[in-house]
Amino acid sequence: MKVRVYFLFLFFGLNQMNFLWAQTKSINLQKNDWQFRKAGDEEWKKARVPGNVHQDLMAISALPNPFLGNNEKLVQWIENEDWEYQCYFEVDSEAFSFSNISLKLKNLDTYAKIFLNGKLLAETENQFRTHTFDAKSFLKIGENHIRIHFESAVKKGKELAKKLPYTLPGGEAVFTRKAPYQYGWDWGPRLVTCGIGEIELECWNNLKIESISQVQNFLADSSVYIQFKIKVHSEQKCIVYLLLLCPELGENQNRLLNLNLSKGENLVQTEIHIKQPKLWWTNGLGEAYLHHFKFLLTYQQKILDQTELAIGIRKLNLVQTNDKFGRSFYFELNGKPVFMKGANYIPPHNFLNHLDKSIYSDLVQKAKEANMNMLRVWGGGVYVPDAFYKACDEQGILVWQDFMFAGGLYPGDSAFLNNVKEEIKDQIIRLRNHACLAIWCGNNEIDESWKNWGYQKQYRYTTSDSTEIAENYKKLFLEIIPKEIALLDPKRPYHPSSPEIGWGHEESLKQGDSHYWGVWWGMEPFEKYEEKVGRFMSEYGFQGMPDYKTFEKFMTNFSNEFDSASYKNHQKHPTGYQTISTYAARDFPEPKNFREQIYISQLTQARGMRIAMEAHRRNMPYCMGTLLWQLNDCWPVISWSAIDFYGNEKAVYFEIKHAFNPLLLSFKEEQDTLYLYLVSDKQEALTGELKLQIIQFDGQIKFQTKLAKQIAANSSSIIYKLAKTELSKLGINPNKIVVNASFSSQENLVRTNYYLVKPKELLLETPKISIKKVGQDKFEISSNTLVKDLFIYEQKSEQVMLSENYFDLLPNETKTIEIIWINSNNLPFSIEDIYFINLNQLHVRTNK
Repeated sequence: MKVRVYFLFLFFGLNQMNFLWAQTKSINLQKNDWQFRKAGDEEWKKARVPGNVHQDLMAISALPNPFLGNNEKLVQWIENEDWEYQCYFEVDSEAFSFSNISLKLKNLDTYAKIFLNGKLLAETENQFRTHTFDAKSFLKIGENHIRIHFESAVKKGKELAKKLPYTLPGGEAVFTRKAPYQYGWDWGPRLVTCGIGEIELECWNNLKIESISQVQNFLADSSVYIQFKIKVHSEQKCIVYLLLLCPELGENQNRLLNLNLSKGENLVQTEIHIKQPKLWWTNGLGEAYLHHFKFLLTYQQKILDQTELAIGIRKLNLVQTNDKFGRSFYFELNGKPVFMKGANYIPPHNFLNHLDKSIYSDLVQKAKEANMNMLRVWGGGVYVPDAFYKACDEQGILVWQDFMFAGGLYPGDSAFLNNVKEEIKDQIIRLRNHACLAIWCGNNEIDESWKNWGYQKQYRYTTSDSTEIAENYKKLFLEIIPKEIALLDPKRPYHPSSPEIGWGHEESLKQGDSHYWGVWWGMEPFEKYEEKVGRFMSEYGFQGMPDYKTFEKFMTNFSNEFDSASYKNHQKHPTGYQTISTYAARDFPEPKNFREQIYISQLTQARGMRIAMEAHRRNMPYCMGTLLWQLNDCWPVISWSAIDFYGNEKAVYFEIKHAFNPLLLSFKEEQDTLYLYLVSDKQEALTGELKLQIIQFDGQIKFQTKLAKQIAANSSSIIYKLAKTELSKLGINPNKIVVNASFSSQENLVRTNYYLVKPKELLLETPKISIKKVGQDKFEISSNTLVKDLFIYEQKSEQVMLSENYFDLLPNETKTIEIIWINSNNLPFSIEDIYFINLNQLHVRTNK
């Protein structure tokens, strides 16, 4: 390819002015020795960049780890102090030979004054922006000094709040463009930090590519035109060339454009026509195929600037049409309606700057393995780093992207709105070319909170106050944000607020997206999920305790005590433990020790979410999406997550895998009949065999049948009915049987188990469990009687995860479990290190 490019240059006989002589150069300031101090102190201490003040204080043993024990309460003083960072760095003569040197900062958190060699370069007030400043006139050849002064965001927010004649819900947090969750949530600590993300000097000559956007226009013959808009900044009037390459399309689609640039910003437009494009699909529907485009600004065999873009060619629409029920809300990908299965994503840590980018790709991989095809980036966290969206592009995971507004109402002064407007521009430009990006959403629960949570009475607003607050909401979410999307990303749908209507209103289940919290907040039984099915369920959830090893890590002087200070501090919901216990007592036997408490809480969470997820999928196409709350944690905590802070998969994670399988068998009881549904996400009809058995816990088969069945593409249908009167004729005890169903079709096999009574009412027996190692990374497990909710754990190592867990083991069934090594392979592993907990143990003890 390099030779071919060279001949292209010879062929066009380029002749140009000699000021375009070099490319670009970056000076990474993160590699330098940084120091920090509390403002006003004389002594500087060693710091880490990227990083934050909390972790820097921990590194010098000046602060206890706020994730451990009750230490969170001991570190609150930090948020009220100002902090400073500094470092010395070299700028050589080569760097100074460039006509421009810019200082570029990402995730600068938040109120910062930047000094270069003692002179104020700039001030910032938005964590969510990429800040770029012209720095050359502040620098010198040789040693340079940078100092960044961070003002307390808490103090700054409170000062801004005092300027209003009324109080806004959300406190000082809503006045700062800073991650809302840092101020605390009902699953996260209050750790309001400051620090530096990525920081570098960019050296460049007279022109550079500033941004690229692409829009795909499909024709009736399924071919596509991709229109590119490239913004090029030039310091002078000049003629250069733009070379566009895409190896997946071959040389015939290469483009060489002659650019006659003016001084300042230039807009270059070009397009390519692809007759039979290979399309991008979500997980479960096909390959997430990406085309890799390269854009090069060139002159005389030299690359002046270049950038790359990975594009998924796909047609994605949000369909909202009136129907006999209300109004639909579903996504259509490449002409096919797609049921969205996924979860809400929150930041994976309270201190993000130091994280290895692999944590984002690992979470996306976990989502894919759980058969998800969508993640919602919730609006109370941060805009996620590029690594997350890259992984979603590659794994076929669509992203519902909230803008970062949640937990309150926001001011509407011009300074705040102008600040937000620049943030919105930055994020749209950064994310708009990702195939994974499905929808922009203005905020999380702000419209609902204003209309339904009683703020007007609680804060004693006057009519004038309420009018102003409502107008400020309208300006931001109904005017500024959609206007910027229309300009910068015109083909992407925008949803002003999630949910569209609050869960206490009947209309919330008939149109838009729904957050249903009657279960948990409303203390309604899990069975209510069968009734409360909306058009797109974007939030619902239930808490489960994290893994036992997680408790060992964060509970200092671990003593298995339910009432310790650290135990209480790691439950941020005011009635969380009581709510879990209340729901658990409805369905499960009483736990007698700490490990059983964890186990039962996870089974309770998994049972509730299974009922919800299956109800949502059975009701397709009325319901076309289910995103449970939540995928992950930001610290070790008792929460709604499926994966705890240390990466341990809760019982609900395995239920998600089951419920989100492209093929789902799901039972539903109505009056005196048991209905079996087969739900298919497959884009083709399937013919296969249904096998249904009624099995006693001792292994006796009381009833069985095999039937040929056909299921339409992308559908949910009843494939079997069983009257309860038929069960009574068989003379069986409903407390001692399991209904087992399977459907097999070519390479597809799906199974499910159903019980006619609640788990605590089952008459389970003491099992004889056999385990046998069948390879270095596999073992087989079987039992003489049914084992309910078998949890397998390995006591010695934290490097082991299992391919399946928290499952029912049928009598005389042999199940093969794969051992998954997290960080290393070929470690010594013995089946003697394996332990079990199962519901049989608790039942037998209770029955005795």
